[in-house]
Amino acid sequence: MNLEIITKEDLREFKNEMLNAIKQILQPGQGQSKKFLKSNEVRRLLNVSQGTLQNLRINGTLPCTQIGSIYYYKLEDINRLLENGNHKDQNVISLNGINREGL
Repeated sequence: MNLEIITKEDLREFKNEMLNAIKQILQPGQGQSKKFLKSNEVRRLLNVSQGTLQNLRINGTLPCTQIGSIYYYKLEDINRLLENGNHKDQNVISLNGINREGL
């Protein structure tokens, strides 16, 4: 049986690594983009009404996840919708070039 001794310094280093990882997850604008968007963000990006977004959700064109009363949409699903040309606004091709500040 091998025993490994963990020192206080090891615990401090582990704590700092965990805090940095949590900060990166909670701050999506820092080197990574959001993976999920709320309904109002999707409506703004797609320039559609609440009813149109609801229709996209109901007919399965744009999958979502509901938590409580809030719907969340995967950014990759939104990009796929736009790339496939299933959206009425053909001027919007991909969200990759859209400024996501404020999202």
